[in-house]
Amino acid sequence: MKATQAVPIGKNGATSLAAAALLVLAAGCATSNEAAGGDGAAGVTADSIKIGGVLTETSATGYSTGGAELGAKARFERANAAGGVHGRKIEFLGAEDDGMVPDKGAAAARKLVQKEKVFALVPVSAPQFGGAEFLEQQKVPWVGWATGPFWCGKTSAFGFNGCLAPKPGQGTQTWWGNQVAAQLGGAAGKKVWVQATDSTASKYGVQTISKSFTAAGFALAGTSAALPAQAPPQDWSPYVNKIMKSAGGKAPDVVVSVMAGGKFNSGLYAALKKAGYKGLITDATSYDPKVLADPQTRQALDGVYSAPQFEPFESTAPEVAAMKADLQKAGGANAVLDQHAATGYWSADVFLKMLEKAGKDLTRDSFFKAVQTFSYENKGFGRLRLPTGKTESNGCGALVRLQGTGFTIAQHLKCFDNTTL
Repeated sequence: MKATQAVPIGKNGATSLAAAALLVLAAGCATSNEAAGGDGAAGVTADSIKIGGVLTETSATGYSTGGAELGAKARFERANAAGGVHGRKIEFLGAEDDGMVPDKGAAAARKLVQKEKVFALVPVSAPQFGGAEFLEQQKVPWVGWATGPFWCGKTSAFGFNGCLAPKPGQGTQTWWGNQVAAQLGGAAGKKVWVQATDSTASKYGVQTISKSFTAAGFALAGTSAALPAQAPPQDWSPYVNKIMKSAGGKAPDVVVSVMAGGKFNSGLYAALKKAGYKGLITDATSYDPKVLADPQTRQALDGVYSAPQFEPFESTAPEVAAMKADLQKAGGANAVLDQHAATGYWSADVFLKMLEKAGKDLTRDSFFKAVQTFSYENKGFGRLRLPTGKTESNGCGALVRLQGTGFTIAQHLKCFDNTTL
């Protein structure tokens, strides 16, 4: 656990021996300055709410969501500067790193809940997060970027973007396919290939992303989840050859990657370009200023359309300007404005709105009761509507293109109706 990043208002007073004895005899009673509600009020005092997160800060593939920590910190600091929520400041402990290892994520969740006594986990952004069942069992709220099926349908889980991995029969997003169609001037007669790795989240993404594009009018040239999830292949030619012949012996018009990891995407894209691919390439992860610093990676990703679920940093929208200012204030001159910073920021923003609705008498039970029905719209990330956001996407996204040494907005954030998976 990193050092506390936002100083809480007030500290726990000394607990008398008698009170300590009562605490042992009556487990579940609150300490002298905690709100009533026993375990349900863990992390809540009269003037603070303790929060910690779980991110994939490091991984074998090079994929990292670490920027989400700065995003949450920035939003919480703005809230604290404005007086907090119902008089309580956010005590943000920072984020644990799950290393993209499920067991490590489960251990991180247990540490935050059982040792650090947090009220909630914010942000959570980890493609293979292993703490979902524990948090559901313990009835601990967690808010973040809902990229995998383990987010969906749980009482405790809240994706700022809804649920991106709905079950068959439920609503799934069409925004990505529709935004690419808009970029191409229409989807009629065009075919798309969807590429994944052999991981749970990536394979599930094949279903939802394929549906997004077919709902937008594309024909499906094919899909694959044959790539090993832990490391990119040394030889890309078998995979690229299959893609280049997938559309009736020709290359598809669009290649979509649902792979998490810069090494995977840069390797695939470089190999596709070397094979002569001229179509549109799109993914959900390449909107990252770090790629601009490496000439080889920048060349591989040049022209690629990334699909963030928020209005891009290049926008002049007031909500985006406020986010950028908050990130730069919290992170200093070296603050990295990447999509993970944005997802952490909007996750924290949604959580703060939920706390507002939960009211002054805050416990986990009161929190869950308050947000059973919840509606919030913001031009920065779109919208969240509960309970539908528990089982389907918020339906909103944008397109950003890497061109030369910078990113440009191809399609501004827009929300579309979902379709049935």
